Amino acid sequence: MINIKNVKFKPILIAILAAILYGISAPVSKLLLEHISPTFMAALLYLGAGMGMLIVNGARIVARKERIEAKMTRKEMPYIIAMILLDILAPIFLMLGISLSTSANASLLNNFEIVTTSLIALFLFKEAVGNRMWVAIALITLASVILSIKDFGSLSFSLGSVFVILACVCWGFENNCTRMLSLKDPLQIVVVKGFGSGFGALIVVLLLGQLSNNLLYIILALLLGFVAFGLSIFFYIKAQRDLGAARTSAYYAAAPFIGVLISWVFLKESITLSFIIALAIMLIGTYFLISEKHRHTHIHLEENHEHKHSHDDHHHDHTHPDDVLGEHSHEHTHQNIEHKHDHTPDVHHRHEHK
Repeated sequence: MINIKNVKFKPILIAILAAILYGISAPVSKLLLEHISPTFMAALLYLGAGMGMLIVNGARIVARKERIEAKMTRKEMPYIIAMILLDILAPIFLMLGISLSTSANASLLNNFEIVTTSLIALFLFKEAVGNRMWVAIALITLASVILSIKDFGSLSFSLGSVFVILACVCWGFENNCTRMLSLKDPLQIVVVKGFGSGFGALIVVLLLGQLSNNLLYIILALLLGFVAFGLSIFFYIKAQRDLGAARTSAYYAAAPFIGVLISWVFLKESITLSFIIALAIMLIGTYFLISEKHRHTHIHLEENHEHKHSHDDHHHDHTHPDDVLGEHSHEHTHQNIEHKHDHTPDVHHRHEHK
């Protein structure tokens, strides 16, 4: 049985919202790709994310809303640079893979991103992944595979497959780099990620000579980028704070199912038996994901950092000269403490496990 008290429903709902927004991109992109090349589309989606969130940030400044999120600093620069470079490389590898392989093969192997994210989180970033979590990842990956296969006879392993797997590895590392930045202002992260990856992809477009001057579809692609990439990445980063990279990635795997449902409603594409089977497997996997319990005695080492927090979460008991209510951000120190309770790999539980 699921212990409702121990489930972090808010970050789960935020992760699913991120998946829903990203799920919009597939059916809408299908229409726009008739007028824009795939590489130029990738550049516009990232640029739309950066531009849209920059406008949101400008509106926040004009409204004089207090900034309660921590800004990125030079300390995070290695992760910022890695995030941008990986987001440029991954689509290039994917495009090479699609050009040298069948679309069914590329779609199938693209689901490997969930696995690479989890393995990198486990072995490199020491994120805890328990038995139920592995079962959930396996089931969700299987559901994604079933959903993406259209023709079993077209599946093969080739040089194109290697490029698709390289794309998944890049996104796996990128997801974990983003997780290391999740303490900071997610709006600022999306702006940097959008412009950095967008301009990088645009350079590739110029080198390939695939630039388009169809203004209407460029604007539509930028708007899609703001919604499906900008807002989606914003919520994805917020979910990572509480769930970690592996769990957020697993919930985010709902995006293809959202895309199919939107295609069914608006593009009149049919719902297949494989979709129903995949959805059932996905729901079972989600049950294992939600019902996972992680409880042990752990030590919080003394740490000094800055991030958004409140004083009612049992991890922030420092004092202020003046009374401070609600969420706020400033540099603070956590003292050594040892205790035992249910937890996920959130910002204060990224300790190593034996």
